[in-house]
Amino acid sequence: MAVRGDSGDVVARAKAGVEWTDAFADLESADFPMLWALTPYGDAVFNQRQMPLLLAELDRLPAPCGGDWVAQARELGQVVQRGQHLYLWFLGD
Repeated sequence: MAVRGDSGDVVARAKAGVEWTDAFADLESADFPMLWALTPYGDAVFNQRQMPLLLAELDRLPAPCGGDWVAQARELGQVVQRGQHLYLWFLGD
């Protein structure tokens, strides 16, 4: 995970990545539309207007999907919210 600006420059980076488990397959798209967009192999990008939805989903994420990455995603989301022209990137393999 990383926060990037419009030019692609990295503003902040997480130390942990998303810990993919089978529990992610159980997330309902209607309940977790932002997190449901994540895949282990593709990139997903979230903008400033999407941050409140993403952060709310992180707050109610089931424990089996959790890990160190959740707190770091929250921190990076706050960086996006405080800045301008910033995006939170989830980078797949």
